[in-house]
Amino acid sequence: MGSLTLPASGRVYVDTQVIVYAVEKHPEFSATLRLLWQSVQAGALVAVSSELVVHEVLVLPLRNKDTALVDAYEGFVQQPGFELQPITRGVLRDAAVLRSRLQRLRTPDAIHAATAIAQQCQILLTNDRGLRGIDQLDVCVLSDVL
Repeated sequence: MGSLTLPASGRVYVDTQVIVYAVEKHPEFSATLRLLWQSVQAGALVAVSSELVVHEVLVLPLRNKDTALVDAYEGFVQQPGFELQPITRGVLRDAAVLRSRLQRLRTPDAIHAATAIAQQCQILLTNDRGLRGIDQLDVCVLSDVL
């Protein structure tokens, strides 16, 4: 298993999968992400994501009436050192520009990328290879680290 290289301080954007792996303790990825969450809890890093993740992580638990998992996700995104950023008109405009340049980019991914850029995140952690190739972002695909 490889190790995740993180900045010593600053802002790290976390995509939806990263949150899912942490909350649901994914056997393959949660250990790799442990350093990230320790650094966030210690105050060295700030984890940033779009409010869009609330929608993305809650759909299945709500559909399955899994209130414990709903509560776990809602608590996770409210932890100290974790910032949820609103989907503003500027973010939507920037996301549209990204999609116009990278046709493979889906709307939710473009919103995540635009938010990461707007928030001046040093790195975007994801497991979505479709986010590669965005000039303004250092994208780390977790499966490439393993």
